[in-house]
Amino acid sequence: MDKDMPTTQPNGHHGDGLAAKFDEKAETFQNKAAKYGKGKNDESKPAGGYDDSAIPQAPPGYDVKFTFHRATHLPMADINTMSSDPYVLATLNTDLPTRHKQDPPMRVRTPTIRRNTEPVWNCEWIVANVPASGFALKARIYDEDPADHDDRLGNVHVHVESLNEKWGGIKEQAFKIKKRMGSKRAYLIRGCAAMFNRNVHMSGELIVSVEVLGKTNTDNGGRLWTVGPCAWSQHLSPMVGRLAGTKEPGKDGKTETYNFQANQIQLAGPVPPHLYHRYVEFRPFVKGMFTSTSFRGRVLHHALHHQHNRIYNYDRSTIYGSFPSPSADMTVKFLDLVHYDKGGRIYTYVLTLDGQWRFTETGKEFGIDLLSKHTMHSDVNIYIAFSGEFFIRRLKTKHEEGSPEDQPTHPPNEIDNGPPNDEPPKDPAYYSLIIDNDSGTYRPNAQMLPQLKEFMHRNLLGLKIVTLDCNGDKEKMDKWKSEQRERKKVEGKQTIAVQGGGDSGSLSSSDVEDLDRQERIAGGGAKPSMKEKVMGKMEEPVEMVKGIRGGEREREERETREDMGGPS
Repeated sequence: MDKDMPTTQPNGHHGDGLAAKFDEKAETFQNKAAKYGKGKNDESKPAGGYDDSAIPQAPPGYDVKFTFHRATHLPMADINTMSSDPYVLATLNTDLPTRHKQDPPMRVRTPTIRRNTEPVWNCEWIVANVPASGFALKARIYDEDPADHDDRLGNVHVHVESLNEKWGGIKEQAFKIKKRMGSKRAYLIRGCAAMFNRNVHMSGELIVSVEVLGKTNTDNGGRLWTVGPCAWSQHLSPMVGRLAGTKEPGKDGKTETYNFQANQIQLAGPVPPHLYHRYVEFRPFVKGMFTSTSFRGRVLHHALHHQHNRIYNYDRSTIYGSFPSPSADMTVKFLDLVHYDKGGRIYTYVLTLDGQWRFTETGKEFGIDLLSKHTMHSDVNIYIAFSGEFFIRRLKTKHEEGSPEDQPTHPPNEIDNGPPNDEPPKDPAYYSLIIDNDSGTYRPNAQMLPQLKEFMHRNLLGLKIVTLDCNGDKEKMDKWKSEQRERKKVEGKQTIAVQGGGDSGSLSSSDVEDLDRQERIAGGGAKPSMKEKVMGKMEEPVEMVKGIRGGEREREERETREDMGGPS
C-alpha cells in the first residue's frame, strides 16, 4: 500500500478528543499566520495553497451511466431484526493519470435501504471522460450501523477492457457478491437461518447496468467528473446539536429541539480545472496529519476522519434526494437546506475536486470550534477545489438583468414579505449567495473566485452570486458578516452555549504553546491535563472501548489494504 495515501473507513471508532483540539488550534494558527504574515516573500510561505498543476492531456472519453439496481440474498448483519440496512459504496478506477497521486478517487454512495436483505436502489451515476481503455468498478456493499462499525457484506468487481460508442453495454447483469471480505458474523447469522429455511440462500448477487451515452463534449479527456444526477443529503445530529447549543423549530412552530445539520450536494461537473488547492503545510506535523505517513499522523488522520463521519453521519434521520441536472427546483432545495435568509446564518463549506459541496452552519460563536474547520469538512483530503464561508441575503426586488446591484437586502435591513415575520419567497431570483475564500487550511487563491462564481452560476440557477476575497475585500466581508451575526441575535432561532473562550483575533504565545503541547501529547512527549482528560472522556467513552476490541484493528487494516488495491 502506498504509505502516502490516507487510510479511511466508512465509519470509524478510535478516539478523537485530542484531534478535535489539535485541529482547532491548527486552523486558528493558520488563520492568524495568514493575517499577520503579510510582507513576506513567496519563499517564506509554507508549502500548499493554490496548485497550478495542469490536467494531463488525453483524448476525450465517453459519458457512461452506471446503475445499481438491486441486490439479492444479502447476509443478515443485525441479529435483532434478522436483516440489514444495506448501501453500496462504489469506486471507479481507470488508467487515466492524475495530477497528483493523492487526488481522491471517484466515488458514489447509494442511499441506505432499511431492514432489507433484498434491497432495491435503482441508483444512477453518470461519469464523463471514461477512457476508451475501459474501467474497473469496485462496488462494496455495507450494512449501515451508526452506533458501531459499518459491516461490509461483500464486494463486486466489474471490469471492462475497452469502450466505444457501439459497445453494447451491460444490462441488469447479476454479479456474484464475493464473501471473502464480508462480515463473518452476518454470514453466520444467514447460515443459521438457511439451516431452518430452504428458501434462504447463502450466495448473494448485485444487479448492475452500464451504458455508454456518447462521446464526452470536451477538448481534454484527462480527468473524470460526475455529470449527474445532482444528489443531496441532509444529516441531522441531536447529540452534536446539544453540544453546540443549536436548536431548530419544532413541527408545531412553537417548540424548539436540539439539532445540528450537515449538508452535501453533488454539483454537476466539471469543476473548473484551476480550482485546485492543497492543504497548507505551515508546521511539520500537518503533513503527517494529512498524508498519514507516521504513527502520530495515522492516529490524527483516523481521528479526524472519524470526526467527519460524526458530522456527516448516515443514520435513520438522514434525508436523501436528487435532481437529474441543475434546475430552479434544485436551487430552491439549496435555499431550503440553508433556511433561506432566516436568522443571519453563516456557513462553512468545502468543494471537492468532483464537485461535492459540503457545508454546515458554523461560526466563532459556536462552542465546538471543530464544526467550523475545513479539515473536518474535507475529510482530511490533501487536495480540494475550494473552501471558505458563505451566507444568504434576500433582495428587495428580483435579481434580473438591469436590476440595481446595491439594492437593500435582508439582513441587515427589514424587508417586507419575508423573514422574520413572513414565510420566505420561493423564487431564487429574490436571493443572493455571498461566498468567499476565508479558509486557513487551504488558503484558496482569490484570483480563482471568478471561476468559482461561474461554476456556482451553472449549478444554482436563478441565484445572484457575489464573491468576496478574504484579504482584498476584508473590510466589506467583516462588515457583512458582522451584520449577519447581529441579525442572528435579533431573530435567530438558535441558542448558543459557549464552552471555553478566548480572543481568536490576536496571536498570543499561549496559542503557540498550547499547539506545541498538543503535538507533544500526540507524540507521547507530554501528559494531558485533567481538563483534557475529562473532555476526552466526555467525547469518546464508548468509542475508546470499542476501538480496542480484539481483532478490530486487524480487520480495519485488512479492509484498508483491500480498499487500496490489494487482493480481494
